Amino acid sequence: MLQAAGVGAGDEVIVPAYGNPEVAEAVVHAGAAPVFADIDADTYCIDPAHVTDLVNTRTAAVIAVHRFGHRADIARLHDLGNRHGLLVLEQGESEKPYAEVAQRRAHAAYLSARLNGVRTPDGHEAHTYQQYVVRVPGNGRPDRDAFARVLRGKGVECSVPVKTPVHRLPAFRRDVVLPETERAADETLALPVDGTMSRKQLQRVVSACNALGGLLQPAF
Repeated sequence: MLQAAGVGAGDEVIVPAYGNPEVAEAVVHAGAAPVFADIDADTYCIDPAHVTDLVNTRTAAVIAVHRFGHRADIARLHDLGNRHGLLVLEQGESEKPYAEVAQRRAHAAYLSARLNGVRTPDGHEAHTYQQYVVRVPGNGRPDRDAFARVLRGKGVECSVPVKTPVHRLPAFRRDVVLPETERAADETLALPVDGTMSRKQLQRVVSACNALGGLLQPAF
């Protein structure tokens, strides 16, 4: 789509740094240069306010990625695109059947009402919970990773959704300040919320997480 729109050498395309490198790779494949934007702390999607700060005469497009079941603020990005003549593209997530989304929402509501010691996701009504992503407070990545190891040891499947932001990968390394991206990469952990989970399995997740909550106090 970038190539079809004439985006190429000499152009810049604003992309989120929090996520997989495929979007930045597509920009490079088109001959343009990726410019990394920070994310919104609640949705993990590209932050329109930071995108606004990055727009310059070389900016040709913005790519928004919907993340974890949150939708990016496409309305604000299209408004920005209309004002500056920018192409606005979206990368979506695979859609789940309605029944599965409803079950995931029910499971997410159960977890959010009972978990402590972690920051639960923003429970916006449009959230489809492609992943149930919490934040582990404390001193950053070592706490999150230690938390994850203990959960796995108790039989609770969990994963780090974004281990390294794209702007820190060797192929795309940039000296940029993206505080929300860095914080999310250090703190986020995806807990199981699959629609097929039983109440007993959900209770195991809650028990395992809450048993660790008292160990995770912010450092002062």
